[in-house]
Amino acid sequence: MSRNISKLSGRKGLKDNLFKRMIDTSSKTRNGKEIKQLAEEYHVGMSTIHGAESFYEFLRPEHKEKKAWICNGSACMCAGTQGKVREKLSKKLGKDKIGMMFCLGHCYETSSFHYNGHNYSGNDIDQIDEIIKGKKINSKKMYSKSFATKTILMGDDLSSIDQFKDLVSNVLKKDKKETLKTVTDSNLCGRGGAGFPTGMKWNFCSQQKVKKKYVVCNADEGDSGAFSDRYLLEEQPLKVILGMLVCAYIIGSDEGVLYIRGEYPKSIEIINGTINELKKANLLGKNILGTNFSCDMTICIGQGAYICGEESALIASIEGRRAEVDVRPPFPVVEGLYKKPTVVNNVETLAAIPCILKFGAKAFSSVGNTKSAGTKLVCLDSLFKKPGVYEIDMGTSMKKIIHEIGEGFVQPVKALQVGGPLGGVIPIKEVEKLNLDFQEFTKAGFMLGHGSVVSIPETFSMVRYIHHLFKFSSDESCGKCFPGRLGSYRGKEMFDQALNKSNKIPIKLLNELLVTMKKGCLCALCGAIPVPISNILKYFTHEFKDDINQGA
Repeated sequence: MSRNISKLSGRKGLKDNLFKRMIDTSSKTRNGKEIKQLAEEYHVGMSTIHGAESFYEFLRPEHKEKKAWICNGSACMCAGTQGKVREKLSKKLGKDKIGMMFCLGHCYETSSFHYNGHNYSGNDIDQIDEIIKGKKINSKKMYSKSFATKTILMGDDLSSIDQFKDLVSNVLKKDKKETLKTVTDSNLCGRGGAGFPTGMKWNFCSQQKVKKKYVVCNADEGDSGAFSDRYLLEEQPLKVILGMLVCAYIIGSDEGVLYIRGEYPKSIEIINGTINELKKANLLGKNILGTNFSCDMTICIGQGAYICGEESALIASIEGRRAEVDVRPPFPVVEGLYKKPTVVNNVETLAAIPCILKFGAKAFSSVGNTKSAGTKLVCLDSLFKKPGVYEIDMGTSMKKIIHEIGEGFVQPVKALQVGGPLGGVIPIKEVEKLNLDFQEFTKAGFMLGHGSVVSIPETFSMVRYIHHLFKFSSDESCGKCFPGRLGSYRGKEMFDQALNKSNKIPIKLLNELLVTMKKGCLCALCGAIPVPISNILKYFTHEFKDDINQGA
């Protein structure tokens, strides 16, 4: 059935994609007749439209009843700032008008909330009266700095349309195989967490003998503690788009889409403006720079579903389906968007391409090692003395990142969760033994992932933190597989009872549940959530001694 819906949705293509139409019509008061018209236009059932809309947080009727949303991400929760934010917003707008969002990407400052299409953080809540009146508030900009041997992502090498034009011109003059070899030789691996070799992915897609192919930028950065994609979209948009353009040229695609999460309104605005500028300069669209290469870009705005960070769920979302994870193979490079060969890369991966082509593969591959080469953006949250996003050489010691780059903590911290909600929870003494290396983290039983860092204070209950992780996975699970849908909820239920002291945690049942989820889930959302939970149970057993039923 999903195959048929994909192909029917693809009849109109990206410019008039079903998901965008659903978003546009959901903002209006409508009746069954309008839904029926939309279904008939795309030759899908009304149940497909209803089913998809009910999946996305921002398209649900209860979401539209809210006036403001508070960030409930891990970083804000651990910082303990959100109680004050909720109290002030409730007084001004009413308790029933306050919703929750995960996460707004202001982890470097916390106290985050969303109001009237804009995100705020830090001391902005103290100006809520002015914000409600419509006064523009200049929020604090995230701090960013490169500590890399060779700055790839944060430099000003591609900060103007003229620089973009020169690089595009050089790429179009070279043989595609030569450019692909440079990307492959750089040893650039996907920065979204999976770490698949970028050159290999592009090569697989280029070998598919079909006319229509797509490039997708996965900008659905939902991990709490992560704001590196937001930095690149807002501060280095030309690098991201050029990376997509190079990919499109190599694989033989004439169309790309940036799937940007709706929680990042400023990113959407800046990328949209950049695309329009490039079109005016004949650097996007038909016959770029007078050549026979044509490529256009479209923005697709996410509607509050974390699972869309998984590539097959993201593709399903663009197609107007419920964002459920697909079984693979076939992989997207063979059968992706609208069942056509598709390359899906995350923002940081694509942003590295321009400087790899400019400075050469060796400048990138000589840093770190073969499987963890180049530089990486690392995000440090508000509990560091120097919070912000940093470009750092792969292989750098975590001890240096914590104590020299981040300058230590503002209060005692017992553990870090690195790599988002699915990443490992690592005691400070253990994390100081590691280096910034994908394989090293995995071998130690953790995950580097996106490079986000959430600090867990000494005073924060680990029972509460596990409850937070289970609640997150139960809220965000796509619901397609039983271990994910039921397992997450059952885990949350156990820790609900532990927190309200109505029952102790049945440790044997909990361990069996974690094994079932790890082995049986379709994707990494619910399949990887056992990793941080197991880490906490291993390293912080002393916090559970009064809450565990050893015989159950």
